[in-house]
Amino acid sequence: MSIVGLGIRKEIMPLARYQSLNEPTDRERAKAERRDALLREATRLFAQHGYAGVSLEDLGAACGISGPAVYRHFAGKQAVLIALLVDMSKDIYAGGQKAAELGGEPIEVLSRLVDFHTDFSLSRPDILQVQDRDLKSLPKSELALVRKLQNAYISLWTDQLAKLHPDDSAQSQRFRAHAVFGLLNSTAHSAHNPRTKKSGLKPLLSNMALAALTSPVV
Repeated sequence: MSIVGLGIRKEIMPLARYQSLNEPTDRERAKAERRDALLREATRLFAQHGYAGVSLEDLGAACGISGPAVYRHFAGKQAVLIALLVDMSKDIYAGGQKAAELGGEPIEVLSRLVDFHTDFSLSRPDILQVQDRDLKSLPKSELALVRKLQNAYISLWTDQLAKLHPDDSAQSQRFRAHAVFGLLNSTAHSAHNPRTKKSGLKPLLSNMALAALTSPVV
């Protein structure tokens, strides 16, 4: 006997309504947009004034809300910093991993890594400044996570450098990678200068980075 015959009415949800269950509501979208706005403004303010020099009231005001309203999105100012720096480290590692997984000769992989890192540094100079200045303000567990992601990212470079320079020591290979990071990340400071012609920075930085990575040890 069918369930209809038993007198039980079974409602069938319309397909459009069923599909909408997996889609964010207007309220959820608005909340996500506000959270993104808070992170953008936090990046800008932390870069300009330092983590210690920005209050929740400052952050809220930059987004048109009160300081206490920030707590609807983050547990506190430190939670904002955690979101910024942990997400940044994940983004950098994911981008580097994608570049490395395409394979090829070591110089080809390194060229893609340089291209990715140069684009990142030129497009997100504020977050690099925040990391450079305020990384140690993270709690121990989150700082350890960021360090782990950073080391994994460095390994993407040193794995290729070991193939390109098999006679170099592991220390030398890490030094090359760190030297290139310093070069490319320096744009976090120079890119804010209105007199800097950003259009010519990428090829200049990329060529300098590849020269540092490929030059033989004398």
